[in-house]
Amino acid sequence: MFTGIVTDVGRVRSVANSGDTRFEITTAYDMGGVEIGASIANSGVCLTVIETGPDWFAVQASGETLSKTTLGDWREGTRMNLERALKVGDELGGHIVSGHVDGVGEVVAIRDEGESKRFVFKVPASLKNFMAPKGSVAVDGVSLTVNEVEGDTFGVNIIPHTQQVTLFGEYRVGTRVNLEIDMLARYVARLLERE
Repeated sequence: MFTGIVTDVGRVRSVANSGDTRFEITTAYDMGGVEIGASIANSGVCLTVIETGPDWFAVQASGETLSKTTLGDWREGTRMNLERALKVGDELGGHIVSGHVDGVGEVVAIRDEGESKRFVFKVPASLKNFMAPKGSVAVDGVSLTVNEVEGDTFGVNIIPHTQQVTLFGEYRVGTRVNLEIDMLARYVARLLERE
């Protein structure tokens, strides 16, 4: 489990395909404290650490993960938001994020709002009913509050700090992002299906 509070921005240092795809990611994390088998959210995708070095770690992604997330687009030099798994007793500054991506969205508009920026995302049709004003969503692993929903789009405000410490400062119209809907919304919808 994660909180959606990004603690580093990593970069792909190598990609190798041999059945599954192996990514080596450079990071500022102290890798001496990261065990093999640990979970790290990579732009919202929970992946298992399979090898480490002094300033990098390696993960594997299956064909399923590559097809359902933006990881299939990753190349050497691609940057991603990183978050280590939540430990019991850690501050829960965002919301509960599982690292299980529900779909890929796209930036359709960016506009200035004071010092902040309003980002508008288009979501897959299968996810639009899970979006609610003042609800939570994880975009590339960043915990955000939904400001408004209109059809298959939703908007969020991003303050300057978030733009600086995450990938939001690099997003442009057309950027594809990993989306994870709020866990509570997912379970409520599932319960309503059974009735």
